[in-house]
Amino acid sequence: MPTSQIFNVPNTLAFIRLLLAPLMFFFLVNQDAPLFEGIHSSWLNYIAAFIFVLASATDFFDGYIARTFDQITTLGKILDPLADKMLTLAGFLGLMILGSASPWAIFLILTRELFITGLRVSAVAEGIDISASWMGKVKTVVQMIAIGFLLMGWTGGEIILWFAVLLTLYSGYEYVRDFFRATQQH
Repeated sequence: MPTSQIFNVPNTLAFIRLLLAPLMFFFLVNQDAPLFEGIHSSWLNYIAAFIFVLASATDFFDGYIARTFDQITTLGKILDPLADKMLTLAGFLGLMILGSASPWAIFLILTRELFITGLRVSAVAEGIDISASWMGKVKTVVQMIAIGFLLMGWTGGEIILWFAVLLTLYSGYEYVRDFFRATQQH
């Protein structure tokens, strides 16, 4: 693959998202660190929320640019979902550590994400393409909204989180269904 295709704008944006995820996590889980002495934890949550919104915007733009300008690459197909998972993982685990998100909700979401990642690897090994579905994309958006609401401490964050759990589990069911349908045809 030519270097120009590897270092295109969508891949660069996905890579930036990969870097922003641990930075956001840092602000969430190190609020008692001497570095932040004298800074109220709500300000650290706002900084984490700003980083999260910035990273989420890169998710929208990298996909839009890749599709619009035909810049979809194999690297991008790997980086984009990895960056999404790292960002949601950082947000959900950080919120859980802070006591701002239900551990059961986070457990269900992360278990589904790990299972589907394994299923996708199996699909690739079988030569089966199970790309992200429309419901999978909606699930990601609702997860990101839940993280934003919970970071900001806004009313309804926990309800949105549980709605994200339902969408996450349902989209996981769709992946499993599509995988088994594809293996029967393959």
